[in-house]
Formats: sequence, C-alpha cells, structure tokens
Amino acid sequence: MPVNAGHVGYGSGPSGASETCPLLIPEPDSLWRPMTREELEAADGPGWRKVRCYLVLLFWLAWVTILATSIAIIIKSPRPVATPLKWWQESVFYQLQADQWTEAQTEGSEGMCAMHEQLPYLRSLGIGALILKGVFDVEVFPLNLTAADKNFAPLAWMQHLLSESHKAGLKTVLDLCKLDLLALQDVTGNLSATTQRALHFWLEKGVAGFVICDTDAAYSEKTLLEWRRVFGEFSSPEEERIIVVKQTADVLRPLNGSSQVNITLVDMVMRSILPHSHHPLFAQEVAGAVERHLQTRGDNIWPSWTVGGNASQELKKLLLVLTMTLPGSPAIQYDKDMEKTKEKGKMNRAALQLFSSLSFSKTREEALQYGSFTLLPFNTSSSSNSSLSSPLSPPILAFLRSWDCVHFLVLLNFGFQPQSLDPAWASSLPDAGLFVASTGMDRFGSTSLYSLRLQPHEAIVIKLFEAQNYS
Repeated sequence: MPVNAGHVGYGSGPSGASETCPLLIPEPDSLWRPMTREELEAADGPGWRKVRCYLVLLFWLAWVTILATSIAIIIKSPRPVATPLKWWQESVFYQLQADQWTEAQTEGSEGMCAMHEQLPYLRSLGIGALILKGVFDVEVFPLNLTAADKNFAPLAWMQHLLSESHKAGLKTVLDLCKLDLLALQDVTGNLSATTQRALHFWLEKGVAGFVICDTDAAYSEKTLLEWRRVFGEFSSPEEERIIVVKQTADVLRPLNGSSQVNITLVDMVMRSILPHSHHPLFAQEVAGAVERHLQTRGDNIWPSWTVGGNASQELKKLLLVLTMTLPGSPAIQYDKDMEKTKEKGKMNRAALQLFSSLSFSKTREEALQYGSFTLLPFNTSSSSNSSLSSPLSPPILAFLRSWDCVHFLVLLNFGFQPQSLDPAWASSLPDAGLFVASTGMDRFGSTSLYSLRLQPHEAIVIKLFEAQNYS
C-alpha cells in the first residue's frame, strides 16, 4: 500500500506548522557529561596504578635497550683502519729531465735563478717531490756520483738546488737508472769506499732517495741491503730515505741472484701505463694497455704510476686524470704547460686548473690515497652509427675508488664519439654526484649520473653523494 506522505498530520505541527523539534528526544541520563572527581577516584584503583607503572617502566626499558643496541652496532661494526702513510705514499712526484728543464728556463731568462723560482710554484700546484734524471755524466769512466754532469749544471748549483727545494717543501730523488753502478763495487761485490762516500755525500745534501731499474746490476738483494745500512744513518720517521725501482716489463723482475722480490728492500715500484713506442699510440692501443693494467693485480709493494709511452696529444689530459686517480703515487712527466710564465693561454690555464684540482684531491681525499679499487663493467647508450659498434673501437673504462662511505667514480672515454651512460649500468650506484674534475675543466657543481654525456677523449671524476659500499 502506498504511503500517504501528504497527510496533514505527517511531519507537521499543530495547525499545519512545520516541525522545529527532533523526532527522537534522548533521555536526560544518556547525554554526555564529564566524569566527576568521585568517579575518577573510584576508577583509579590500586590495580590500575600498578599496570600504569609497569607500562611506563617497560617503555623506558625498551628505549634504553634500543639505544644500547644501536651504540653496540656502531661500535662493533667493521670500519676501515687507515695505516699512516709515509711521505712518498702521499706525494705527487714530478719527473724532470734536468738538462731539458735547464734549457727551457734559460731561454730568455737569467740563467739558473729562473729554475729556482719554479720550485715554490711547483709546490703550490700540489707537487711533493722531484725526480731528477740526467744529473750525472755517463760518459765519464769510472762513474763519479759526486760530480754532476757538466752539460747540466755545476756541482755547486746542484747543491743550491737541493737547498732551495728543501726550503720550498719539496723532496728530491735522484734517478740512477741504467747507470753502471756495478763499477762502483769492489772485487768482492760489496760497496766500495767510493760508493759509500757518494751515498753519504748526496744523503748529507738532503737527497730523499734514489731510483734504479730492475735491469740494473744494483738491483740485487746484497746491494740493496748495503744501501739500506747506509740509509739508516740518515733516515728518521719524518725524513725516511727511499729506494724506488723502475719496472721495465709487465711484471717486476725478481732481485738479481734471488727468485723473488724482497719487499722490505724496495719502498716503491714505478710502473708505466703505456708500453714504449717510437710513434704516438692510437686510442685503441692506449685503451688496451690501460685495461690490461687495471685488470692486473701487482705485488704488495707501493706502486707509482707514470704514463711512460708515447700517446697522442688528444689523450694527454685523459691519461693525467688516470694517473692521478689510480692507487699509488703518481709520477708526472715534465710538461711545458705547467711552467710558470707571465702570460698563460686558455689551454695552459685549463691544464694547470686540471692538475691542481687532481693533485689537491689526491693529497686530501682518503679514498684516492689508499681507498679500494673496483673496476666497473661499462655500458653506454649511443646512436646506431657510434664507433662502439665496431670491435676495434676503444672501450669506455670506469672504476671506483672507495673508502668507508666516500666514493669517487672515474669515467674515461677513449673513443671518438660522445657517449651517454645507460640507465641500466651499475644500478647500485646513486644517481647524484658532484664534479671534482674533468679534462676540459668545464663541468661544475652537482649532476645526475645518468644524464651525463661523455665527450670524445674526455675523463670525468665524480664524488658520489649516497653512502653505500660498492666494493
């Protein structure tokens, strides 16, 4: 039956007036009102008080337990412990062919004084030690290690150079590689009195060490032990004298008369990144040589890296970035672009900015000094006509230097085509980073990792933001 909603008594008051009061009127006892004091005291019985005390106590016990557990995890978690570095392990070495540097400084200058003025300037670039080559006259027989080559400089000037280097905060190492040091030994094979006087002479003048080749006659356990005894008279924790061995093959040769290398006799091994070549190496040859070195583990002797071979001018800055970011001490070869001149061109300024940025990062950042090294597989996204599609094209190389929560990503493009990072590449890496250096010194500030596009022959160093362990 339909409901008659239009009945005059439905929803209307007397005389057809509209309804102004609710249809359901609550009982007075069901209205909300606050509890009285008596009711609260009745509810707060002894049982509830104990429960509340237990809950408060449980809360604080749980909070203290969580805090103590967190502290224990932080304290007991494994952290890398840095071994204090020796001076040669945290220095950037600068190799000088003494006669060439002298000629470069005397052209249009006032002779040797101009060379001395370069020393504080080199120190300001972040260089910590000099390796002087070509100091001694190899045409004189028997070899006289207490006389400098007359074509290079008088002995008095050499002594003055050592004194000025010390004032500038630079160590000086003399290169004796390929000298006939066997002639300085007596018939029994021991160091002669002449040799001991020569070592004492240069060590007293402040020479910090010597470089020999692994093909020299002096590269023997017996000879190096005798040298060590002489060094002990002049060494101190702050002024240790060192022996550097220049590696001439892919693998360091064992000591003469021994089947292995006594790592306690050699402080540093200098390795060349590129093989010796009479012509500039192509990009593919350079990339192949670099990749072989990166994939080869050396011995336990502290390494020093130098370019060594002959590369094209386009790869010069890229190889500088590589040398300065590899584990060990970089040994940079003499470069006219680094000379102190009154007028510096745009390219010269960019080269100095790149070197300074890398050298100061090398000497200050723990990850670049003694951090772990991780070679990364590399994928790029490039156009279909990219040269990377060819098996002969140079690869893109990438590696990480990591220490604790600090990570540096180094990207090297040996190719002739611009390359972009594939987003699927190294997915564990963070997306954000901060530019440290680039070959053109034209990249600054923060960056998104996967928006990068490497230019031909470009190298980039990026400090990653996110704290993760990639090694």
